[in-house]
Amino acid sequence: MGMKRLRLGALDVTSIGLGSAPLGGLFAPVSDADAEATLARAWALGVRFFDTAPLYGFGLAERRLGAFLRQQKRDSYVISTKVGRLLRAPDGAAAEDEHYKGTPRERPVFDFSHDGVMRSVEESLERLGLDRVDVLLVHDPDDHYDEAVTGAFRALQRLREAGTVKAIGAGMNQSEMPVRFAEAVPVDCFLLAGRYTLLDQGALEALFPLCQARNIGILLGGIYNSGILANPRTGAKFNYQDADAALMARALELDELCRRHDTELKAAALQFCMAHPAVTVAVLGARNAGEVADNIAMSEKAVPAAFWQELRARKLVDARAPLPGGT
Repeated sequence: MGMKRLRLGALDVTSIGLGSAPLGGLFAPVSDADAEATLARAWALGVRFFDTAPLYGFGLAERRLGAFLRQQKRDSYVISTKVGRLLRAPDGAAAEDEHYKGTPRERPVFDFSHDGVMRSVEESLERLGLDRVDVLLVHDPDDHYDEAVTGAFRALQRLREAGTVKAIGAGMNQSEMPVRFAEAVPVDCFLLAGRYTLLDQGALEALFPLCQARNIGILLGGIYNSGILANPRTGAKFNYQDADAALMARALELDELCRRHDTELKAAALQFCMAHPAVTVAVLGARNAGEVADNIAMSEKAVPAAFWQELRARKLVDARAPLPGGT
């Protein structure tokens, strides 16, 4: 398949992007040296889309990403970050976080107000050390729909109208609320995490058809469903939590099917997602240079047509899901 260039509104983007949550210490700490090596390998392999957020390592991912991107020509890459959480130092000692390890003392505080979003953008630019970002996404407004529409998106539309950013949208782990946002706000894209994968095709119901009809780009994250589709084993994660027995059984069935066709589950998982015409960028996280190289290799690895045919015949994915090669 290789690295393709696609359009995201007014932006030219690579079909594979690097997600920076692991560089913020998601599940395990990452050293500065490993973070820099990860970014350098992604760049060397042609990745020019980078996604981050204040939440990822509580500012750590933005700082690390910015330190690398400041060494590159500004117009040679596209960067997205998110709004909706301000980082503030707690009173007293900071509690150990469930997900992010080796982080600064600051902790995120939800704020989807207009002024909170404007502060969030300023603080992100300061951490990044950049004069602008290209894409701004409202991050996880699951319980804050009204404030997101009247506050956050109002701020983002002002920034887009001023030319400060090129594209706006939301980043979420569900496919239902983005449909509501698309009907209420003129958005350019959504970052959808974990809701279009070999284990979950919920986005097919309403979101993808709407986005295709309105030319709204999809930045697809969580393609391995937090790890279970990369390595289905005891303790594997699904949606950032320990996977239950039913999900594990389905992942193992997919893995067994891949093995019988002499291919890899990660390759099938990634290429399945990239085959949908609604998907603009596959955003893949990595915590070291080897994982970046492996992700790129999985996008290019040959997956036999017979695998896709059997996947369809056994009804292991939604019948509406397009498969590579038109299977």
